[in-house]
Amino acid sequence: MIVEHALLHVTPARADEFESAFARARTIIASMPGFLSVTLSRGIERPSVYLLLVEWESLEDHTEGFRRSEEYQEWKQLLHHFYDPFPVVEHYAPVGSLPLQPTE
Repeated sequence: MIVEHALLHVTPARADEFESAFARARTIIASMPGFLSVTLSRGIERPSVYLLLVEWESLEDHTEGFRRSEEYQEWKQLLHHFYDPFPVVEHYAPVGSLPLQPTE
């Protein structure tokens, strides 16, 4: 599993419009092979900055499967015009889990 991470700087006056468009776009990404989950969070200190986290089964499911699909073109059309500047997308792989502390 990998996690896609992007900070989305949305034009402040368009935040509500962006959130509505993202609700529609969520169904697009959720239909893709290898998709596991998506979370969109709005910044507390900077309300025009959103954190996008998408879990994929593999890096290729995102970079080759989704990004090269017709569905991605629809995703782009719905969302990419809201960003200023355009986000940097990074990918992360889990490094293991911490052991649970025993309860007494």
